[in-house]
Amino acid sequence: MKAVFFDIQPFEKTFFENTLPMNLDRIFFTSPLNENTKIEEEVQNAQILCVFVSSNLSSFVLDKFKKLKFILTRSVGFSHIDLAYCKERGIFVFNTPHYGDYTVAEYTFGILLHTIRNISKGVRALEVDEMQSEKYTGIELYNKTLGVIGAGFIGKKVLDIARGFSMKTLAYDVEKSGDYNFCPLDELLSNSDIISINSALTKETYHLINKEAIEKMKDGVIIVNVARGEIIETLALYDALLDGKVSYAALDVIECEEILCSDNKSCPALDNIKENCLKKYYLNQKLLKLPNVTITPHMAYNTKEATERILNMTKENFMSCLNFDAKTGAKNLILL
Repeated sequence: MKAVFFDIQPFEKTFFENTLPMNLDRIFFTSPLNENTKIEEEVQNAQILCVFVSSNLSSFVLDKFKKLKFILTRSVGFSHIDLAYCKERGIFVFNTPHYGDYTVAEYTFGILLHTIRNISKGVRALEVDEMQSEKYTGIELYNKTLGVIGAGFIGKKVLDIARGFSMKTLAYDVEKSGDYNFCPLDELLSNSDIISINSALTKETYHLINKEAIEKMKDGVIIVNVARGEIIETLALYDALLDGKVSYAALDVIECEEILCSDNKSCPALDNIKENCLKKYYLNQKLLKLPNVTITPHMAYNTKEATERILNMTKENFMSCLNFDAKTGAKNLILL
């Protein structure tokens, strides 16, 4: 069986070379897989594709792999994969669930506190011998209301941590489980001092936070997004930050984040950039310059422990493919 890896990092390549069975033929690429990727014949006949979220597995891309049986994504989310096409073709899709539940939940508060307590501003001031701490007055979390959109495994852990800060909490999710003070979305929007987005990206959550949603929020609301950039409409957020409706934004993800990089070795080629991303790139550059905004490069998931879980879970998924039984399925299988 042949497996082709995309978006692969050197440490990942070493891990998979050393831990997967020798009879598995492996081909590694550091670049993502998308509609402009040149696919050689030896790659087209692969039975397994292993990718990260920066790949885009549309029907156009997948149609080139005539022998494809399995897709393994090294992520929880799978919005970058055309599941309808996979179901039609009988392609089985595996993910790596829960590898970063604690990791991302912890980061939610890390980027939030960094932003509302002006931590980086204080660091930079001290570097130039300024000791005017009164210039960096922050906001405390005690007794504030935190609204979490997306109360899945990560969202619930965010809510648990919030209790440690003596915060009030609200939760919104289509599926309600546990004692987490669930409420309708409009109620959460209008009553939260801080809104944390921890939802998956779906057709229903795309641009869920738009102009109309922001108008329902409290004046001076704080928004945190460590989920997917496309859940927030960029222009609506930018306008709200300018007029003060949103006082702070702490963002680990933004729309079209892949084109913000300047390192030619890791950036997508020009012909891989979607046309609708050009306007958003312009807005993202403006967001980066706002003093009340923190943007980090989609790193909430990235800890030593979480990375090890991804690798080990992906190895398990490979073993499931090699010993696959369609009747019984397998762990981490999201499409059967």
